[in-house]
Amino acid sequence: MNSNLDRTDRSILRLLQADGRLSNAQVAERVALSPSACLRRLQRLEDEGVIQGYRAELSAQAIGRPTTVFIEVTLSNQGTAALDAFERAVSACPDVLECHLMSGDFDYLLRVAVADLADYERLHRHQLAALPHVARVRTAFAMRAVVPSRGFPL
Repeated sequence: MNSNLDRTDRSILRLLQADGRLSNAQVAERVALSPSACLRRLQRLEDEGVIQGYRAELSAQAIGRPTTVFIEVTLSNQGTAALDAFERAVSACPDVLECHLMSGDFDYLLRVAVADLADYERLHRHQLAALPHVARVRTAFAMRAVVPSRGFPL
């Protein structure tokens, strides 16, 4: 935990992780600060990169992408040029929600959301197969989220 975060900072962060649409006045009231003091803290947390942004959490079902897929990617080599080329290419894939460089049996773990198996085939054929230096792709379809994405414990 960032040692610069005091109890009030952590309270503000908990509130915003739970509901990013809270107004400054609502946050200030809930953490017992004046709106101006709360705004200064929020601006500091943003400036320090603790708060990296605000976004809406969408329903995968409602937007027609209810199937979560985890994809293990192994590259043909782990040289800097191969890693850089893969990372540039995968960053340009709009269907890739997350990509993590991993330790262990594979090099990258990707998370995508697709409509169905046919949509995954489209993604595999047109995007994943075109990624540079890919030696192996292993795919696992999530049956359901037991613990859905949530905020960090503070």
